[in-house]
Amino acid sequence: MTRAESQYFMEGMEMDNRDVISTLNDLIEISKDGEEGFRTCAEDAENPRLKAFFADRSQECETGAAELQSLVQSLGGEPDRTPGLGATLHRRWIDIKTAMTANDDVAVLNECERGEDVALGSYRKALKKDLPQNVKTVIERQFHGVQRNHDQVKQLRDAARANG
Repeated sequence: MTRAESQYFMEGMEMDNRDVISTLNDLIEISKDGEEGFRTCAEDAENPRLKAFFADRSQECETGAAELQSLVQSLGGEPDRTPGLGATLHRRWIDIKTAMTANDDVAVLNECERGEDVALGSYRKALKKDLPQNVKTVIERQFHGVQRNHDQVKQLRDAARANG
């Protein structure tokens, strides 16, 4: 391989690495958003079991973000460490909606499910990309966790509606 070919190959790898890091940072932002969103839901929920459920989900999101941050670092990138604007807006919407409905658990669960819909979309988008197998494996595992969260929130919301 000539020096020019070698440089072209290395630049191509660098570009691929940047794309992978960007994808991971997007998911870190989503995970941090989830962490903050679930924490807000825990604060706004009336039912003690819901409070515990949301607090646990917040911790899971924090752990997931840390795992993704480690992957970014292993690829030589700088991991995102803050929730995005979407999280701030979503939390404000939860606060407004729950204030209007006297901290109604159904309203909190509706907003929580909406946030999980966004997370699912982001993970599906990431899984369609050409990523290294070790990265794809982590994203697939986390996607299944997001799907589980979504389904549990939906079940809790449906039960709260039936009991309300």
